[in-house]
Amino acid sequence: MSIEFRGTTICAVKKNGVTAIAGDGQVTFGESVVFKNNAVKVRRIYNDNVIVGFAGSVSDAFTLTERFEEMLNKYSGNLLRSVVSLAELWREDKVARKLEAMMICADKESLYIVSGGGEVIEPDGGVCAIGSGGNYALAAGKALIEETDYPAEVIAEKALKIASKICVFTNDNIIVEKI
Repeated sequence: MSIEFRGTTICAVKKNGVTAIAGDGQVTFGESVVFKNNAVKVRRIYNDNVIVGFAGSVSDAFTLTERFEEMLNKYSGNLLRSVVSLAELWREDKVARKLEAMMICADKESLYIVSGGGEVIEPDGGVCAIGSGGNYALAAGKALIEETDYPAEVIAEKALKIASKICVFTNDNIIVEKI
């Protein structure tokens, strides 16, 4: 059994023309050690026009993000074409197929999840989440988007805070980027 560094929970919310992606700062080593509390798992790429958040094996997530940025450059920032090409690469490339990570990608118009199996998913309802606390953040985000007037960035952050109170692999050191 190999022990890996893992990144955990990411939540994205699209509301009123704004998309926000929030990520916690916890990185675990194996199943029982908090290795880092303030990792940055959400970042802007492609001249700050695209936001990505990743969960899963940290080294795999960085590799995936680099390949995604290459696709954005190749397709002049076309997000859909870039995520589809990344998913195709993920399925076909022998090395990429073994990457254990997921990403949420967004620009001003679109929001996608790129999954570990090489699928591209456009979420329903303006909320999506990935990682170990993803289901908790997703449920919280869906409730907040339906029942409050909070803006996208507040919903994403609050959803992560709720997940951090339930999931031991998620902390409340949260970074939010919006576009």
